[in-house]
Amino acid sequence: MMKKILTIICAFALCSSLALAQRPREEYVSRYKLLTDRLGAAGVGVETLLNSWEADYPDDIDMLCGKFSYYFAKSQSTSIERKDRDKFLGAAPVLTLKDSTGAPVNYFQETMYDDELFAQAGQAIDRAIRLHPEQIDLRFNRITALIAYEKESPDMAVAELRSIIDWYYTPGQKCTFKGEAVDNEFFCAAVQEYCYTFFVISSPVSMEAFRSLSEKMLTYNPGAPLFMDNIGSYYFVWKQDTRTAAKYYNKVLKKHPDDYTALRNMVLLCQRTKDLKKEKKYLDRLQALNPDKQ
Repeated sequence: MMKKILTIICAFALCSSLALAQRPREEYVSRYKLLTDRLGAAGVGVETLLNSWEADYPDDIDMLCGKFSYYFAKSQSTSIERKDRDKFLGAAPVLTLKDSTGAPVNYFQETMYDDELFAQAGQAIDRAIRLHPEQIDLRFNRITALIAYEKESPDMAVAELRSIIDWYYTPGQKCTFKGEAVDNEFFCAAVQEYCYTFFVISSPVSMEAFRSLSEKMLTYNPGAPLFMDNIGSYYFVWKQDTRTAAKYYNKVLKKHPDDYTALRNMVLLCQRTKDLKKEKKYLDRLQALNPDKQ
């Protein structure tokens, strides 16, 4: 009888130890990919898996990114909102009706965020950044989420971007994007994507962000046509100041006579100012540069 009891106890202890055994990391990665591919970042079962993964591997970067994605997606809800404008965050209305006077009434789809869940997403990505400060893709994930959250007033996102620009240009700084070394061309293109996003949003705060970030990049890349064009577009589109805009575009064309953006915008600027002679000059240069882009 005693031998039977000991056998049962040993069997129970073995089962308990197996239940408590740490799963291989690769198993978590594959199960997470399977779940999210089928059900999305906040699908059923994802949180449970992430919690188990965290218990076994609390500093795993993929787990932390998974938690960021889960809470960011979970924090979102959408609604249809009436707004007295033609565009919202750069998007056209999803529905337009007429009021009693026949005037258009525009409705837009807007994403709302639960503050507590969004904060949990931020905590996860912040921890990942602290553990892997050289991985710029983690920082970009945080900035992209902030832009979505702040909408027309991206103050925190702009502060983060200004900080990351200074961080990137610190002498001797190591920087990677998904494991690959980042060069200046890649970094400039990435910042320009954010500048373009702010330009599309076209709110007072986002347009000032578009300008200030472009100016900051110029302090590290003097005369860079990408950001000089941005400043020209800020004055042309936002300030309606064609003289100052032309000054920036012509500065670009003086050093880079084939810059497509500056040539195209000078054509548009001359059309607005009704300067037909200059319009033809820039249009001829634009067409000679690329006859297909007309």
